[in-house]
Amino acid sequence: MTVRMGTAAGRWVLAATIAGSGLAMLDGTVVNIALESIGREFHASFGALQWTVNAYTLTLAALILLGGSLGDRYGRRRVFLIGVAVFTAASVLCAFSPNAGLLIAARAVQGIGGALLTPGSLAIISSSFEGQDRARAVGAWSGLGGIAGAVGPFLGGWLVEWDWRAVFLINVPIAALIIVLTLRHVPETVNTQAPRGIDVAGAVLTALGLAGVTYALTSAGSGGSVAVLVCAALGVVALVAFLAVEHRTSHPLVPLNIFRDRTFSATNLVTLLVYGALGVFFFLLVLELQTVSGFSPLAAGTSMLPVTALMLLLSARSGALAARIGPRIQMTVGPLIAACGFLLCLRIGPEARYLTDVLPAVVVLGLGLSATVAPLTSTALATAPDRLAGTASGVNNAIARSAGLLAVAVIPAVTGITRSYTDPALFNSGYHMAMLISAGLLVLAGLISALLVPGRLPRSRDSHSYGCPVNEPQIRANEN
Repeated sequence: MTVRMGTAAGRWVLAATIAGSGLAMLDGTVVNIALESIGREFHASFGALQWTVNAYTLTLAALILLGGSLGDRYGRRRVFLIGVAVFTAASVLCAFSPNAGLLIAARAVQGIGGALLTPGSLAIISSSFEGQDRARAVGAWSGLGGIAGAVGPFLGGWLVEWDWRAVFLINVPIAALIIVLTLRHVPETVNTQAPRGIDVAGAVLTALGLAGVTYALTSAGSGGSVAVLVCAALGVVALVAFLAVEHRTSHPLVPLNIFRDRTFSATNLVTLLVYGALGVFFFLLVLELQTVSGFSPLAAGTSMLPVTALMLLLSARSGALAARIGPRIQMTVGPLIAACGFLLCLRIGPEARYLTDVLPAVVVLGLGLSATVAPLTSTALATAPDRLAGTASGVNNAIARSAGLLAVAVIPAVTGITRSYTDPALFNSGYHMAMLISAGLLVLAGLISALLVPGRLPRSRDSHSYGCPVNEPQIRANEN
């Protein structure tokens, strides 16, 4: 069953899916704002703050591929609803955690819910709309989903000044609304040709690989050890084994042939670079503003409001423009504009003023992201066949989350921030270096888009197969 933009059915589908993705976005925004308060209450190390973010991102990135596949097979609406329920239950556990260790564990469970919720949101849109309606719907999803991002900084900052635990409890009433909307108005969609088996081995190896590598990278900032080297080695071995399993299994989480499409591969490489830079930005900026510049949690949170406000206003238009002229121009220019925003962040430091130091940076960054995100997401989905909508969404989301996960683990260690969390002067120096590195990632993303992303996308996603001539027996073999 397909729906059209501008109809009541289309608006209800958008409302439910935007609210679902907005739930995850809201949580990410407010948790970053709460980090300084969490660290102060639990006397937590910088590594514990990293894991408060990364425990969620780790399970999300590791299992989001499985979430997309489960949605394709068992029903995207059903898996989406289960994800909302798990996410909400874990949010309650986070709110009542007595120490940093249990908070980190609850955040990991929250990531499991996110792994079911996040790909389901976008896959429901992709399977419910067609043609230009799909591009417009993705643009609306990107832009209107920014409402949560727009409300999140103000709401999160206010809640943190009252009690940081409230930032998790706010998820409960939002989740209740999402469940009601989804049950009443979202049609169920499945892939009737989905493979019978579930790639459990692939999911386990992904989780082990990312966990090992992330732990090693995070711990390396505090000094190397035999344990760190062993975890790094085991993580790399697990990721290599994952590729081998995906190549041989009859029901892979990721059909590796999907990467034969040059546009799909290039788009996901751009995703890796863009979201790696953004992960560092949203993790470090609020800490910089509170630790170095002396902003309150509310002021630090609302300082980023222009980013989400601009995306709210411009992303849907950007998605529609990309549908008309192709994605290359926006995917090239957008990251370069965002890189300028990162360079303007170098003005932020001790005694920083919002109007002259913070506002110009976040406005320029918001303009760059508004140009980039909708075309980037649409292109990742447009280069995969309809029957693999959940898989393509899962791959793109997994890469985006893994990018943030690895960047938050690596860049603070490289810049020395892990050793200077409580020293404002040293933290400020490391923050500036992190902004420069992140700007470089965005420039590279723009160059890759200019060279490898086509000016126009195919009109029909099922008119090609992974960039190769259609080979029906091969496709059937991959599906069974």
